[in-house]
Amino acid sequence: MVQMPPSLDDIRKHRKPLKNVNDEVMSSIKPLDRLAMIITERVGTMGFFLAIFTWTILWCSYNIIATELPGLHWKAFDPFPAFVAYLLMSNVLQIMLMPLIMVGQNLQGLHSEKRAQSDFEVNVKAEREIEIILHHLEFQNSVLIKMLEKLGISQEDAVAQVTSEKVLRGLS
Repeated sequence: MVQMPPSLDDIRKHRKPLKNVNDEVMSSIKPLDRLAMIITERVGTMGFFLAIFTWTILWCSYNIIATELPGLHWKAFDPFPAFVAYLLMSNVLQIMLMPLIMVGQNLQGLHSEKRAQSDFEVNVKAEREIEIILHHLEFQNSVLIKMLEKLGISQEDAVAQVTSEKVLRGLS
């Protein structure tokens, strides 16, 4: 005897609800990690790069002009040796930002892994549902074959008749 396929209600009862991975990851992040992510998101933009680049050009230009053209009566923020100190500070800033960026990237990688796991779970659910649909189709085919046998019609005749009707509909 052919086993009845599960009903849609049965499928829905056994289906686990989908998780929102974004909410899950954000709720598990510690405050310092959240700060690292915020810094990573801001520092890793062209806007931040352009702001730092512009500031550096303005700072250096002003100091060079003030030092080289005393007739303008501009006071240099940093006389000659201080320019080296500015470069040292910018290197220290880069050294401090590097670990923060790496922490942020690690957290973003963790988020990507959780999303991939969620995608995998959705794909497994979809595969199960497709198998159930195929099972339903097999069941319907077996019922139709039994009905054809009871009516005394061969499968080949039924398929030929359906095919010829489709051809006729396509021509009209």
